[in-house]
Amino acid sequence: MYCNQCEQTTKGIACTTRGICGKDEQTAALQDLLTTSLKELSVRAEAASSRGLLPREVNRFVLEALFATLTNVNFDPERIADYIRKARGWTEQLQKLLKEEGGNAAGGPDTSNLEVLSEEGRKVGLPTTQIEDPDIRSLQEIVLYGIRGVAAYAHHAAVLGEEDQKVYDYIFHGLSSLGRIDLGMQDWVNLALQCGEINILAMQLLDAGNTGTFGHPQPTSVPLGHKPGKCILVSGHDLYDLQRLLEATAGKGIMVYTHGEMLPAHGYPELKKHPHLYGHYGTGWQNQAREFAAFPGSILMTTNCIQKPQESYKENIFTTGSVGWPGVHHLANGEYQLLIDRALELPGFSDEIEKGQVMVGFARQAVLGVADQVIAAVKTGQIKHFFLVGGCDGVHKERSYFGDFVDKTPEDTVILTLGCGKFRFFDHQLGDIGGIPRLLDVGQCNDAYSAVQIALALADAFGCGVNDLPLSLVISWFEQKAVSILLSLLYLGIKNIRLGPTLPAFITPNVLKFLVENYAIKPITGVEEDLAAILG
Repeated sequence: MYCNQCEQTTKGIACTTRGICGKDEQTAALQDLLTTSLKELSVRAEAASSRGLLPREVNRFVLEALFATLTNVNFDPERIADYIRKARGWTEQLQKLLKEEGGNAAGGPDTSNLEVLSEEGRKVGLPTTQIEDPDIRSLQEIVLYGIRGVAAYAHHAAVLGEEDQKVYDYIFHGLSSLGRIDLGMQDWVNLALQCGEINILAMQLLDAGNTGTFGHPQPTSVPLGHKPGKCILVSGHDLYDLQRLLEATAGKGIMVYTHGEMLPAHGYPELKKHPHLYGHYGTGWQNQAREFAAFPGSILMTTNCIQKPQESYKENIFTTGSVGWPGVHHLANGEYQLLIDRALELPGFSDEIEKGQVMVGFARQAVLGVADQVIAAVKTGQIKHFFLVGGCDGVHKERSYFGDFVDKTPEDTVILTLGCGKFRFFDHQLGDIGGIPRLLDVGQCNDAYSAVQIALALADAFGCGVNDLPLSLVISWFEQKAVSILLSLLYLGIKNIRLGPTLPAFITPNVLKFLVENYAIKPITGVEEDLAAILG
């Protein structure tokens, strides 16, 4: 086992015996084999797509299977093995369509034997391990992890009917390229920047899907307490799952609460119209063991963020989509009855608790709707600087930096935030500037497109480039979606990004030197030092 794809790797290098996330060695081996199988499938899919022979189902399958390899998504060896078998099946079908000769190029005969597949995965490793040059391998990993992030966003968008073949074709091309040994550093830099470009398209599709289906988010106050009664908690990122669950629970006397990155759901008109979508429970994903154990209802995990369920609530938690954990109930697409039945069996809340409220719903339309007011506040000196403080939360104590940073920003500055990193400060009362809240929650990490559009619109209004705005990006990264977003920012030419709490273990010194020299990437240091450097 050698897994270095997220921020919480052992000793900041890699997990080699068991993942800090809870992933065991067998699951890691199967995920590596799945990645190799998808690479081999992509070789055929790229060829078939160029000739107009690619079945649409292959596109959707590759997204779902890639999603299963992201951090904290799928820990179930049987389900990962099933993805491998399906990938090999599709590879053979495409070989026939392309009239290729030879056996299954995905790595051997299809088999139902889990141990055989696991052993094969141990031998294969990641496709990037075939390259000796550490800098090339580093760039390959950046591309691979970026593609996984793109797949997650594209999967969410596709569920809502928003797709573009350009996204699929890049994924096929990028994965196929992992098998090439003739590409140099500049080739891989180009592929990484292209990944950033395609990720913008994927996020744009997701934005269109979300706003087209649920309406544009509106500033909304969300209770942090609870009401008496039966209850269901929804975590992850999938708004469509939440919508269908709200429809399925209408009139059943069950209150639905959000957890983690589902908090921004309360701002969408088509979701908040359901009166039994009440409030938000808990904080970041890394606290779920404590928070889920205390929740007196059933729990639905819709996308990544699942941790090993504790015995105290293992019978209460359900997964859907790409999410999986051995022994946890997995619900087929849109089938929530077991979840609902369990909620009705459990006691629910017996009392009413007030814990204050937080504001959500400051996506691009809401912010740009008051752009004239914002611009005037900048020109009159009421607003001196904008900070985008967002990204992923995580377990390391160093992440307290981001809450401390926000708390110490001057009162004439505005903080935009998105992603679960906001839970370091989401309930802090920062006041307002002339009626404009100092803390603006743009949404999920899935809503990074909104943040980009806000920055581009402000730059256009001031007649300057984004790098010339009084705007600083302080980003907390954790997993592969954060990699794809960083590549998008680099593709847009955005510089001086502060990144933390640590730099990715898969970036070699030479690749880091390239990022520093060309994009002025900076590791976070101390709050006072960084604020002083930013504000001059």
